[in-house]
Amino acid sequence: MNIKKHIPNTITCCNLISGCIATYWAFGGLYIMALLFIIIGAVFDFFDGMSARLLSVSSPIGKELDSLADNITFGFAPSAIVFCKLKELFPLSYSSPIEWIPFLAFVMAAFSALRLAKFNLDERQAMGFIGLPTPANALFWASLIVGCSDWIDTLPYAFWIILVGTFVSSYLLVSEIPMFALKFKHWEWKGNEIKYIFLLTCIPLLAFLGISGLAAIIAWYILLSIATHRHSTSTN
Repeated sequence: MNIKKHIPNTITCCNLISGCIATYWAFGGLYIMALLFIIIGAVFDFFDGMSARLLSVSSPIGKELDSLADNITFGFAPSAIVFCKLKELFPLSYSSPIEWIPFLAFVMAAFSALRLAKFNLDERQAMGFIGLPTPANALFWASLIVGCSDWIDTLPYAFWIILVGTFVSSYLLVSEIPMFALKFKHWEWKGNEIKYIFLLTCIPLLAFLGISGLAAIIAWYILLSIATHRHSTSTN
C-alpha cells in the first residue's frame, strides 16, 4: 500500500473538517472560533497542494475533493457567519413575511462553488486569479464580523449594507477581474512590485487594526488588483 499518495487527500479532509467545525461555531454565534477554524482550514488548504506536488501524487480525485473541501470552509462557513449576523441585525419592526431575507447570505456559498468549478477548468489561472479567491472572501467576512462586530451593531442600515455586500462579493468571486497571486518566479523587485507593495502594507494594517486588519487587507488586495488591471489595460 502506497501511503504517501493518501497524504494530500488526508490533509484536504482536515480542511473540510475545519470548515464543518467553523460552521458549527458560526451557527452558535461564536464568530471568533469560526474565524479560527477558517484560518486552520486555509493552512490545510495551502499544504495539501504543496504536499501533492512534493510527493508527485496529484490525482483527479484530489482535485475534486479539494474543491468540495474549499466550498465548505470558504463558501458555506462564511455564509453561515453572515447569515447569523443578519439574523442578529434583522429589524424587529419588519413583518414576518420577509424574515427569510437573511437566508440570502447562502447565495455566497453557491457563487463560491461556481467560482471553484470555474477555477478547475480555467487554464488562465496558473500565475494569478480571475475573480476573487474563495479563501480571501471567507477571511474578509469572518474577520470583518469578528473585528468590527460592535461597530456593525451601531451602524445605521447595517443589515442592508451587509446584505448588499454579500452580493458584491458573490459577483467578485465569479467576475473576470484579474487578481494577482503571491507566486514568485524570481525575487527581484522588478516584475514583483505589486506583490511586494501589498506584502509591506499588510504589516501596518494588521498591527493597527488587529483582527479587522484581515478584512482591510482583503479589501486592499481587491482594490490593488483592480487598479493594476486598469493600468495595464490603459497602457496596452
